[in-house]
Formats: sequence, structure tokens, C-alpha cells
Amino acid sequence: MISSLRLVSVVSAAAASLAFASPMTFAQDTETPRFAAAVPNGAPMSFADLIEEVSPSVVSINARIVAPVPNGQVAPDFDGVPPQFREWFERQFPNQPRQFQTPREGRSLGSGFVISSEGHVVTNNHVVENASEITVTFSNGDEYPAEVMGTDPLTDLALLRVEANDVEFDFVTLDRDPNIRVGDWVVAVGNPFGLGGTATAGIVSATGRELPTNVYNNFLQIDAPINRGNSGGPTFSLDGEVIGVNSQIFSPSGGNVGIGFAIPSEVAARIVDQLMNDGRVARGWLGVQIQNVTADIAESLGMEEPRGAIVSSIVAGGPADRAGFRRMDVITAVNGEEIDGSAALTRRVGSFAAGEDVTFNVIRDEDEIVVRATLGDRPGEEDLNGMQSVEDEDVAEVNFFGMQVRPADETVMERLGVNGMNGAATGLVVVDLDPAGEAAQKGLRPGDVIREAGGETLETVDDFRAAINEARRDGRSAILLLVQGAAGQRYVALQLERA
Repeated sequence: MISSLRLVSVVSAAAASLAFASPMTFAQDTETPRFAAAVPNGAPMSFADLIEEVSPSVVSINARIVAPVPNGQVAPDFDGVPPQFREWFERQFPNQPRQFQTPREGRSLGSGFVISSEGHVVTNNHVVENASEITVTFSNGDEYPAEVMGTDPLTDLALLRVEANDVEFDFVTLDRDPNIRVGDWVVAVGNPFGLGGTATAGIVSATGRELPTNVYNNFLQIDAPINRGNSGGPTFSLDGEVIGVNSQIFSPSGGNVGIGFAIPSEVAARIVDQLMNDGRVARGWLGVQIQNVTADIAESLGMEEPRGAIVSSIVAGGPADRAGFRRMDVITAVNGEEIDGSAALTRRVGSFAAGEDVTFNVIRDEDEIVVRATLGDRPGEEDLNGMQSVEDEDVAEVNFFGMQVRPADETVMERLGVNGMNGAATGLVVVDLDPAGEAAQKGLRPGDVIREAGGETLETVDDFRAAINEARRDGRSAILLLVQGAAGQRYVALQLERA
């Protein structure tokens, strides 16, 4: 069986320890929720009315999956490995054939909920991904086939349509403007372990939770018990509105440990609208590769504190290129809203529609400027991987920062897919490293190419030495390097005292 749950340190699923109402009175809104029962002092609250009202709109989803699986004892397929680890694996298995992939059928069990009388159903993308046949089962036992209207893997959402004639379905509503606070009661309904309609209750444990598995939205963290099969099910407020789509759990074993994550309803509503109207999501795209500004990078750029996201690469001809962005630009705000890192910038840009005009606050050469860009439509992953980067300015071994470098030749640059100025190779290739040296400790590896130092293009070791001396004359304590590896370009700041 192919599970609808993805296991890492964070596991896909969907959402509580049942607590008791306290006789203590709190200073808060006293309006009674629509489904709240009268609660005597010291007695537990009942969620029965709420669950009875919403359960007819919650469905179980059974999908027949046709997915490629490995066949044969050959080297691993690196396509699913994160870029920061792929280079290491490729060095361990050089020149090995990829796995031969053959399709195999399995089953995926999950949950979902109806959002229209016509039978539109919201669920997780991973529940129906690669599905050849989907069956939706309602709480009264009725079963219907369903078709996929659209999916958005980047937020793990999917929209289905139940295939039924002359049937008007009960439905629930996505809260488009929720006012969720930590400590609010929530109820999760779904299909854990294929058991059918199961309800659990708990509280909101945290809001705005960021997860490494998804950068295009943050999550509600809830303690309502959710397990395998709850993926795609709804989390309800006490007003009976959907405030989250259960998506993942944190679990070392795969079972519930009281930490679940739900996609916020305002995010889900925006994605579902686009899937219903267009069958796809047109997500804003700037066309840059970015990374967090660390303390070392901030120091090398003369910033008082680390903030924002630094641009390490720009897609040639993309929105950022047309708007005049440069490498080493530090983006600190979008439309006047401050961003605290690369994930926040990615999420903020992705929240705009393609074609929107957006302003960016940028630190460039220690000056603060505003850059205006018209966002593009984010391409698919295959198209992104094939795009070329802009070259802004565009061989004896010497030891700097505990690494031996020499001018890169055309063979090295061709291996990395890099073009130098006027077709010539530029940069210094790392030949060897002292494990205790500054460069090794900052993640440089043999075979990496240092393209720039302090913003200056490097062709010879003398260029590197001159850049270091210039940084010292300017009173810098660190120098910023632009490093090219198999996983792409990134900035690395090295302390000058260790040069």
C-alpha cells in the first residue's frame, strides 16, 4: 500500500488532547460561539453539536496510485535529493547509471471536505498525486467517483469534483479572514488509518509556524490528534468554519504525538479559487536565487545587523533582471512590509499574482534604494532548472583561508555549466582544504569555484589577494565570496583575520 503520509522528521497527515473548561473568567470576547454548549463550572465542554453539523461534509478519499518505483540494483536516483546534499552523493557514486523506473499500483487513503453544493472537495495534493482513480466516501456510506480539477504541490493542496448527477451536497466554508489565537479550541474530523469519520479536539498550539518542507505558506500548529489518513481533512473553529487543512504531523514513529500542522484557511481559500477558475496556480515569481543574511555576511557588507535576504543569482531575462536587480543586493522589504529571511521573501512574492507590480526595499553598496519589478508567472521545476543566470561583469595554487586555489580552466567551468566573460573561464577553483580552516568550516568543498570576492570578479590569484587587501583597507572584518558549486551559486563570508 502506498500511504498518503510522507515520513521525514515532519510527516504528512492531519490533527488534540481533550481538555476541560475552566471556571476562571478571562478578559476576552464574550460572544458565545454558534455551536458552544452551556458549560457548568468544572464540567467538560461537548463538541457534539458541531461535529453532528459538519460531519456530512467531511469525506474519506481512496485513490488508486500509479507511481514509478525502482527496479534493479543500480545507483541511487538523485533527483529527489535536496541540492545541498546532491553534490556529495554524486561524488560518492560517479558516472553511475540512474535507476530504471517501472510503474506500480498502490492505494492512498486520506481525507477531504466539501466546499460547494456541486461537490467540490478540498484535500492534500499528496493524497491524490499520481492517482488513476479516486473514490470519495461520505459519512452516510455513499460512494462517488471524483476527478482532479487542479493541484498545487507547492502548498500541498488539491481540488476535486465529485461525479454525481442531480445530487446537492452538504458543504462547509473556508474561513477567508480567520482570527486565530494560540489557545483557541479546534476540532479535526477525518479518516485516520481508514477508520472513517473520526473527530478529535484540542487547541491551537502556535500560528505562523514555518516548516522546511514548504516555503510557500506557514502553518497552524494544533494538538488535536491527527494520524495517517487525516491528510486533507478539515480543522474547524467552534463556529463550524474551516480554519485549516490538515497536512503534516511531527512524529519520530509515524503516529500522533500531539504536534500537527494545518494549512491556514486563508491560504487554502486563495489557492482553491485559482484551481477552481483556472485549474492551476499562477504564482508570482521574481527570478532570483536567494539566501539568508548571516551575521558574517552582514558584517562583510557593512550592515549593522543581519536582516533580509541576499540575491546570489539572477535568472537571465527574468523579472529581477529586467527590473535592474544585482547580485549582492539585500532585499529587506516587499511593498513596505519587512521580511526577515529568504523563506519569508519567497512566501511573500508567491502570495502575489503573476503580472503584479511590486516594490522592493534593497540595500546596495550600503545605500538603501527602492526597486520596482513586475512579477512573472513561476515556471515549473524542470524549466527553472534549465534557466541560465546573469553574469554581472562578465591560472599556480595559492593558500587562502585554509584552502588551495588556482585559476579555473574551461573544463572545470563546463562541468559546472558556467560561462565566463567573453566565453573565457573566470574564477578560482578550490583544489584542497584544511579541515580546520575557515573555508572548510563555512562549507566550501574541493571543486567549488570562487567567482567573486568583495564584489570583484576573480580571474587570477592576484585578484583574490587584491580583493582581500581592499577589504582590509576599508576596515572590513570579513569578505564576501560568490561560490559556484554543483548545487548553484551561494554567498559565503570569510573572516579576514583567518586569511
